[in-house]
Amino acid sequence: MSFQTFSVATPPRRRLRLRLRLIASAAAVSVLSGCATFSADGGFGPVEQTAKQRLGKDLLWARSAADVDGIEQRVDELLKQPLSADNAVQLALLNNRGLQASFQELGIAEADLVQASRLPNPGFVYGRLKRGDKREIDRLFSFSLAHLIALPLARQIEARRFATAQGGVTLEVLALAARTRRAYYTALATGQTERYMQQVKQTADAGAELARRMAQVGNFTKLEQAREHGFYAEATLNLARAQQAQTSARERLTRLLGLWGQQTTFTLPERLPDLPKAPGDQPDIEQMAMAQRIDVQAARLMVEATAKMLGLTKVTRFVSVLDLGYTRNTFNDGSTERGYEIAFEIPLFDWSGARVAKAEAIYMQSAQRAAQVAVEARSEVREAYALYRSAYDIARHYRDDIVPSAKRISDENVLRYNGMLIGVFELLADTRSQIASVNASIEALRDYWIAQADLDMALIGKPDPMASAPAATRAAAAGPAH
Repeated sequence: MSFQTFSVATPPRRRLRLRLRLIASAAAVSVLSGCATFSADGGFGPVEQTAKQRLGKDLLWARSAADVDGIEQRVDELLKQPLSADNAVQLALLNNRGLQASFQELGIAEADLVQASRLPNPGFVYGRLKRGDKREIDRLFSFSLAHLIALPLARQIEARRFATAQGGVTLEVLALAARTRRAYYTALATGQTERYMQQVKQTADAGAELARRMAQVGNFTKLEQAREHGFYAEATLNLARAQQAQTSARERLTRLLGLWGQQTTFTLPERLPDLPKAPGDQPDIEQMAMAQRIDVQAARLMVEATAKMLGLTKVTRFVSVLDLGYTRNTFNDGSTERGYEIAFEIPLFDWSGARVAKAEAIYMQSAQRAAQVAVEARSEVREAYALYRSAYDIARHYRDDIVPSAKRISDENVLRYNGMLIGVFELLADTRSQIASVNASIEALRDYWIAQADLDMALIGKPDPMASAPAATRAAAAGPAH
């Protein structure tokens, strides 16, 4: 596409008006550019406030050496005592390097917002021409009017993109808290199971040794000895598996907490927290999720940003290139030529219909994806609440029925053993029957606390609802290229 340039000589009376207009335009440019500044907190304030309101935890963005020292001091204080679930979450929010990397998304998005709020630098052309004894000096000062026309809409698009980035980082914070709680309760459960399996192993050791000695003096058959040895071998294997599971669970928690070196020797409580007396009742859970889920809000912002992009496309479809310039040319004979130039694109072959159609298709795509996010959010929160209630009922059943029944049986067998009504191996056999119920009780209590963390996350949202969207949709949310 070629450009047409028109040069017009300006009469003396119009020169003053033209200069005044240029001065006014320069003043407007100064005002617009002066408004484009970086915020004091880099957009971190809303993220920090959400973490405080929804989690009751502090956030620190390590942007200076003093911030790093403050984080290290808090981490050392938290590691001095056995970690509770809340302290583990606080530690992860302060010390997780991946979360600190996510905070930089705020700086990137704000830089784009500031850049979109500023006009491009004006252009200046200087030329010196010579023809025989004549010399001509040309000066041209110009700036883009098309960019000036599109500036308000471009700023709105980047402002919504900045808000979307804040929502995404907030979700990363809340998701890290939920993952940390899951890993914390899993580590506690595996540690509790390992300690119990160590007790079982000790019981199996005693039974196997007693069976070996009784077999040596002829008071035990080979079948009975083999049965006791089988129990010992199985207990040894189960202990090894419990230790393996405990190591993996602890390392997963360590990664989320961002710990290394001597910090990895942190201590945890020996058992899971007790089951609450009653589960939480939330009949309006879907409405609550629609009102406060951040991914739903982010999807709405995405649709609004795409709509703004569509409006920008329609505004600039006929004026995609429009430049205004002021010319002042001098000659060696003392005469001066002044005037202005306007350069614009003539829509002769391309009327931007395809560009507008593409924008409309991207808008409809983002609207449908936003509706899908809302549908999935309702389903996810219903599922999470149902799993939470069933996990509570299962854990309560183990607490109130299965484990007490097993304990009553054990107490009765101890009384019978003390009365010499049963032998030691019958007592050991009763211990074996309790292993499955105790392990299942630990797992049920673990599943309840994990379900509680999952429900909390389901009411908040999930990270980056547009992460799986096509590149065109993500580009629409980011706004048009400048």
